[in-house]
Amino acid sequence: MQYISHYNSELGDILLAADDKSLTGLWFEGQKYYARGLEPGYTEKETPAIEAAKSWLDEYFAGKSPDLHVPLHLKGTDFQLSVWAELCRVPYGRTVSYGDIAEKLASDKGKAHELSRAVGSAVGHNPISIIVPCHRVIGSDGRLTGYAGGIDRKKKLLALEGVVL
Repeated sequence: MQYISHYNSELGDILLAADDKSLTGLWFEGQKYYARGLEPGYTEKETPAIEAAKSWLDEYFAGKSPDLHVPLHLKGTDFQLSVWAELCRVPYGRTVSYGDIAEKLASDKGKAHELSRAVGSAVGHNPISIIVPCHRVIGSDGRLTGYAGGIDRKKKLLALEGVVL
């Protein structure tokens, strides 16, 4: 069974989804891939995972680095899961490039360049925005690149974390 709830943020409405134990989705309303993976027949309900995510978001939007645990249940390919795990290692207020992530994941460092595009796709399909911080990924030249929630939101999220662009 899946459950949903809504969160009103300063950057727009957010849809949260969870199963019985963990958060499964967090999307800005209208973003690319909005509610992807949300199963039909969900129920609107405040679950412990959704409550934890809302507390996390409250701290985050208050300009703090949240020190709360939100149980996550990410569904994707092995490669996507490895990219999303790398995203979770990017500290608050820091950024990495797609190439940085590709280099960490490439078994053969010569293949890192080839992986960058696949990393970009996995980052773009991240189902749990903000908590799995895909907004912290930038181009290798320091430019802001795509963000499913929109570049303006990406700029505001990074500014909230004190990232100087």
